[in-house]
Amino acid sequence: MAAPLRAPAAAQPAIAVESLDAWFGTHHAVRGVNVDFAQREVTAIIGPSGCGKSTLLRCLNRMHETVPTARVSGRVLLQGTDIYAPGISPVALRRHVGMVFQRPSPFPTMSIRDNVAAGLRVRDGAKPSRAETDRIVERALRRSALWDEVKDRLKASAIGLSGGQQQRLCIARALATDPAVLLLDEPTASLDPISTQKVEELVYELRREVTLVIVTHNMQQAARVSDRTAFMLAGELVELAPTAKLFTAPGDARTEAYITGRFG
Repeated sequence: MAAPLRAPAAAQPAIAVESLDAWFGTHHAVRGVNVDFAQREVTAIIGPSGCGKSTLLRCLNRMHETVPTARVSGRVLLQGTDIYAPGISPVALRRHVGMVFQRPSPFPTMSIRDNVAAGLRVRDGAKPSRAETDRIVERALRRSALWDEVKDRLKASAIGLSGGQQQRLCIARALATDPAVLLLDEPTASLDPISTQKVEELVYELRREVTLVIVTHNMQQAARVSDRTAFMLAGELVELAPTAKLFTAPGDARTEAYITGRFG
């Protein structure tokens, strides 16, 4: 980004989305979304396939625009700074808004250590020394609850890890740049139940340090890990509420129809 992010005021949301529209060519994927994501909370986004959940998520760190024909309008304010303003570097932005995808995506030619350190190459300022890099890698692996499992094989290929470990490695890689926000796009969709539980526990713990936004098809998962849940339908944000309220007393009939299984 053009300048370092300033520390947000206590009442300021981590991300504020204002009148956001997103297209893929002529397909209008996200329609007039207004939403705030609170600091150090987990917000889940649920809704049927194709409703715009992942597109909205990708708009929060400008991953959307990596797709040919994609475009957006509106504003996304990260700690008060519009990430779509002229002069904002998308690459530098992603230091502050990390992302973890549906399938684990470690770099296959890199060691476990080098995978975690990969994001430091686009770090603001001077490249950290080897000793500093080692410290950052260890901290990120500890934050992702992976250090004890890999500390004796940091030079080994990341491909040798299990699927669940690879996903936590990807979380560690995103955490290494010390982001303000972490975006998770169906992070457990390809994992077994035990690995899913570990990732969910990690998400729950990380809320103490970072703002998290998680897209999930699994309503039970949203209920387990999130403070607030948003329901999307046909590109629109229908409702955002504290998770317990949304699942027990939704304010919109469309939300109720979805969570009770009448469609989706």
